Amino acid sequence: MAIEKVREYFRRFGMENRIMEFDVSSATVELAAEALHCEPCRIAKTLSFSANGQPVLIVAAGDARVDNAKYKARFGTKAKMLSHEEAAALIGHAVGGVCPFAVNKGVVIYLDESLKRFDTVFPACGSGNSAIELTIPELERYSAFSAWVDVCKDWQ
Repeated sequence: MAIEKVREYFRRFGMENRIMEFDVSSATVELAAEALHCEPCRIAKTLSFSANGQPVLIVAAGDARVDNAKYKARFGTKAKMLSHEEAAALIGHAVGGVCPFAVNKGVVIYLDESLKRFDTVFPACGSGNSAIELTIPELERYSAFSAWVDVCKDWQ
């Protein structure tokens, strides 16, 4: 199970006890915000794409939407989200629990600028009923991200 992979990943840092599991679904931004009793914008949603044949994750604020023109300018190709089956196979997490931790080899992770306005955010942890609260420096460290990008809109 993907949440166990994420729990094992965070165990290396002594942080596995910070993972929260809910009795309700947190598989969407709205459901996660309800489960966490926070604003939807503070949910760090992880979106799965294929960019020139490579699996790519973009972690963005819950109120941000991918801007196709910005995405194409950054990655040189049209934004193509992975299907549920592709995400599970290529990323290692099912849609609803996709996160930037304990992903399959070869997945490139980007953090969107929309996250920088928060002290802490809540990414999922590999299941549709989990999350962890991280500071932005912690998100940078534990996501093993490649770069910050500006590919979203509607959050300013």
